[in-house]
Amino acid sequence: MHRSRTEVGRWRMLRQAQRRRHRWLEGQSRRNSRIHHIRTEQQLGRQQRSLLYANIHGW
Repeated sequence: MHRSRTEVGRWRMLRQAQRRRHRWLEGQSRRNSRIHHIRTEQQLGRQQRSLLYANIHGW
């Protein structure tokens, strides 16, 4: 079935927008997971340091 030029153009624009949105979302989730990882690492470090401090000073 033959499609009109405007129809093909509209379809391509939609696909492009969808792809762009998908890439953006993927990037966001990647950034968020990195931030989450960094935060958990920092919290773990704090907990370990506080435990070390408690052990050294005999609390």
